[in-house]
Amino acid sequence: MTNTGLRSLKAVLAVARHGSFRVAARELEMSTSALSHAVGRLESDLGVRLFNRTTRSVSLTDAGREFVEAITPALSEIGAALESARSQRETPAGVLRINASVQGGRALAPLVVEFLGRYPEMQVDVVTEGRLVDIVAEGFDLGLRSADLVPRDMIALPIGVPQRHAVVASPEWLTHNATPRSPADLPVDACIRVRLPDGALYRWQFEKNGDVVLIDARGRLTIDEPAIARSAVLAGTGIGYFIEQDVAADLAEGRLIRLLEDWTPQRPGFSLYYPGRRNPSAGFSAFLDLVRRGNR
Repeated sequence: MTNTGLRSLKAVLAVARHGSFRVAARELEMSTSALSHAVGRLESDLGVRLFNRTTRSVSLTDAGREFVEAITPALSEIGAALESARSQRETPAGVLRINASVQGGRALAPLVVEFLGRYPEMQVDVVTEGRLVDIVAEGFDLGLRSADLVPRDMIALPIGVPQRHAVVASPEWLTHNATPRSPADLPVDACIRVRLPDGALYRWQFEKNGDVVLIDARGRLTIDEPAIARSAVLAGTGIGYFIEQDVAADLAEGRLIRLLEDWTPQRPGFSLYYPGRRNPSAGFSAFLDLVRRGNR
């Protein structure tokens, strides 16, 4: 067999992980045709087909599944060895991959800009999405989520300030409906439902003087993207439940009215998290140092 190289093996793992040549090519920063050619060349070298391909789907063959299971631990060890070698560099260089929620990405942006300014040989790739991903399995160095969503087996580092929820409605909606004075007054059929990354529907949480109240929103609209929910509330569709920073400008300029403010205390802020590392790269360590200095 010819020398396939790490890139071809990584290509196979990426396609297997995503079930898509297009998504895998984007992750590996190569064209779809180049990725397909690399996988095809490896299949030719091996003399077996690793993937079943149709116009709509890509799936592993039995031989491909066995191959992926066999090479995954080996590539993980090779990656650790390469990372260990890179960690000996005094000047941080390379790529730092971070997975964050949209709100977390906004909180992280100033630190990323400062980091890039300090270390011109570093690159940072930030992916924002609603779902909570396995950062190790999907090749990320760091994750950023609300502190209460950080997996228990991860090392967590607080970042930014505590957050608050805000319950809001448009002035137009309030001209036709009574203003709720307590969570019990909320018209649950007019409350926009929020779907969490795991598919569950979020229960609106309120707290005052030690009393905790959970409300099941039952509005006709269910949304998993804050920007869309905000647009719906601005249009007078109903009452929304947001992270305060997502609607701060609307509140300041009167486009939205805040409700039940005394029932929405501070909640846990964001945490940067990562698995334990024996030999962190210079860039990884430098970024954590910057975050820690920012928390002082």
